[in-house]
Amino acid sequence: MSQIDTFCADYLLQIHQFCANKTIIVYLKREKCIILTKIIERACPESYNDDIKTEGIEEGKGVSEREEKAFCDILAFELKKALGCTEPIAIAYTASVARRALGRLPDQALVRCSGNVIKNAKSVYVPMGGRLKGIEAACLLGAVGGNPDDKLEVLRGIRQEDIDLAKELIRRKICLVEQLDSAEKLHIIVSLKSGDDTAEACVRHTHTGLYRLSKNGEVLFDRETGAEGEEKEPEYQELDLESILRFSEEIDFEKSMYGKRIKELIEEQIRCNTAISEEGLRHSYGAGIGRALFRNNAEDVKLRARAMAAAGSDARMNGCDLPVVINSGSGNQGITVSLPLIEYSRYLKLSHEKLLRALLLSNLTAIYQKHEIGRLSAYCGVVNAAAGAGAGISYLRGGGLREIENTIINTLENISGIVCDGAGESCAAKIASSIDAAIMGSDMAMEGIRFSRDDGMVKDNFRKTLDGVVKLAKEGMRETDQVILDIMIHET
Repeated sequence: MSQIDTFCADYLLQIHQFCANKTIIVYLKREKCIILTKIIERACPESYNDDIKTEGIEEGKGVSEREEKAFCDILAFELKKALGCTEPIAIAYTASVARRALGRLPDQALVRCSGNVIKNAKSVYVPMGGRLKGIEAACLLGAVGGNPDDKLEVLRGIRQEDIDLAKELIRRKICLVEQLDSAEKLHIIVSLKSGDDTAEACVRHTHTGLYRLSKNGEVLFDRETGAEGEEKEPEYQELDLESILRFSEEIDFEKSMYGKRIKELIEEQIRCNTAISEEGLRHSYGAGIGRALFRNNAEDVKLRARAMAAAGSDARMNGCDLPVVINSGSGNQGITVSLPLIEYSRYLKLSHEKLLRALLLSNLTAIYQKHEIGRLSAYCGVVNAAAGAGAGISYLRGGGLREIENTIINTLENISGIVCDGAGESCAAKIASSIDAAIMGSDMAMEGIRFSRDDGMVKDNFRKTLDGVVKLAKEGMRETDQVILDIMIHET
């Protein structure tokens, strides 16, 4: 062979039968040298020693410390534990911050939210809340018993007396809800009043991104001042599909400080998301989509992958008190990127390390797509999460960069356009449908099939295709977002 593409490690394994007595010349990027030659050695031991030549390169150095830190920062920021749907939890968090500043229970509360927050918070149960649901419940539970130090688990310390008091305050109608006229998709302002004292907290952009806090008109915190201790968003410049795959394959989980931290994050995702999925299968939550799918044919890995993810969402959206490790601000996206891969890994009898690397790939691929679209939109985020899951499934099945890229393209072309009509029972169905599309996308890619250029939104490569999807989500569905909200809130 005169040339082997940089990304063809998996193909080398497949063609090992042709390697005997042949000279292999490998043209590689610096950082890929070691890993690919080791693969060749494993596949073709009889021809490796003197017959494999590397030309024009130095020995590779693997993943740099700078890359390790950059990817670790992204994962630590995006893969967090959260109780329940993150929008009502964000409201509860904002209320708890305002209550701490106020110093006592409020006798009046005003919650102002952007339309996307209202859409996702109005119909779901609040975890730990004794079957309370909606925006008022989230606000008052946060104000009564929330601990802002627990961030997205702000309600984990709620007691029965807190629930009883919140119910009484709801009965007294002390909480008003208004829609904010804001360009920011994720924007929450909670104003509390007790006697002559007032406190107001504002969260923007991320679910616990405290932007401003005041008491009696005096500013206690302003993000624009760059207050010390504020959680900073990571830099996302390192994200591209090739870098994500290389990092997922090469990071050392045992020796690298950052690798150890990443392993902890992924393993927590496995534990938490598996636990809530199993809870959703054991008990009846919401529409019970996961249980229905599982009963249909539990021996089919494709169906089981869908069922386990749907069951997790069934439980999460309907009041289950178990936490989920999220992705891109969403528990449903965290469930979608993880549970199908766990099922495929079991089915294929793969090592724990292989699963960790596949989950790393799946999470980062989903983040790469979603951070450009934004955390909340009319475009359903589980589409991107499912594309990430499909990429991870193809990796588990032996696919390389080409198969992974084609899996994502196939998935996006199929289901881009699924709308987010608010958090609720139907999220589990959207997850199941999206995972089905991702598995089909993987099946196609593993057979060498990809939708052709200019078939719909498909372009030459994944990056160009993603650019079109981002434009669809951010520009094309802007009016759709408002129409959905109007339908949900007002009579038609």
